[in-house]
Amino acid sequence: MKTDIVVESDNIDVYYRWLKPRGGMDFVSDFVPTGRERGLRIDTVARLGVPEGRRIIVPRILPENMHHLICAVRAAA
Repeated sequence: MKTDIVVESDNIDVYYRWLKPRGGMDFVSDFVPTGRERGLRIDTVARLGVPEGRRIIVPRILPENMHHLICAVRAAA
């Protein structure tokens, strides 16, 4: 999709340690503290201040919902 994937968290070390051995770092360009970046957000809950058209809400990111997420990201672009 030629886009930057940024993981937003206040506990970056946990995500890095989980993603690194699973090959996830091939897709993640950066880690940032919560609330620092603009753009499309994939989240588990709707957060205040994030416009409706700039968020995708899913309970979890899994292989089973990856097709849905890719389609939603493309539609929002």
